Amino acid sequence: MQVLVTTDNHIDGTARLMQFVESDVRSSMERFGPQLTRVDVHLKDLNSDKKEIGDDKRCVVEARLGGLQPITVSHDAATVDQAVSGALETLERAMDRTIDKVGHKKGRTPAGGEILD
Repeated sequence: MQVLVTTDNHIDGTARLMQFVESDVRSSMERFGPQLTRVDVHLKDLNSDKKEIGDDKRCVVEARLGGLQPITVSHDAATVDQAVSGALETLERAMDRTIDKVGHKKGRTPAGGEILD
């Protein structure tokens, strides 16, 4: 799985931050295995000019599962770490739903092994 992390001009894209985000992505997405080919993470400060307190850090994550349309989610939080964690939790749920829908089409064998009529 390829992980690409980008930031806007208002978030300092340090090596520590990039390593933290990549590690977080890999650990939360490892169960999707080889189906997951690429994950793009973009970090943004929504109101950097105002410096207000609140959920002003946004993490947008796009995951590409082989043979399917990309899945994109976002999460806003007070810190970059919280925004990344929230976006990855949302992405896991979205990927589970997508894989579940694909696996339960009529005539296919779902992960549980039952054949649907």
